Amino acid sequence: MQFTKAEEYGVLGVIYLAQRGNENVVPLSEIAETQDVPEKFLAKIFQNLTKASIVRSHRGIKGGFSLAKDPAKVTARQVIEAIQGPYSLIRCLHDPDSCDRQETCPVRYLIEEAEHNLLDVFDRYTIHDLVEWQKTQVPV
Repeated sequence: MQFTKAEEYGVLGVIYLAQRGNENVVPLSEIAETQDVPEKFLAKIFQNLTKASIVRSHRGIKGGFSLAKDPAKVTARQVIEAIQGPYSLIRCLHDPDSCDRQETCPVRYLIEEAEHNLLDVFDRYTIHDLVEWQKTQVPV
């Protein structure tokens, strides 16, 4: 499985909101422009993030989006799974009926460990962590 553009753009969009502060309402056009993301695609991504209560949608002339939660309490996994659903490297790990070699398959054993490690990384890092990391990468 490959990290999708939707997941990348969603994480970048949420990071941008975190940089602007929880109370600021940011127009979608601004997020799209600063992150170099197609606005219509970002709108679909932000619908999912709104449904997951990660971002809040604000209507009207001064509408846009703001964070719905403290960025230190939102993990990368929460953002990713809000966009694409539960993260899975192969189907058989979560759908026992998809394979009749469940108990004896060495590939399943390998992928299960890889998925566990990947999800551990996604769970370990919050949006706040990513904002702080980015600050150390940008020259002053």
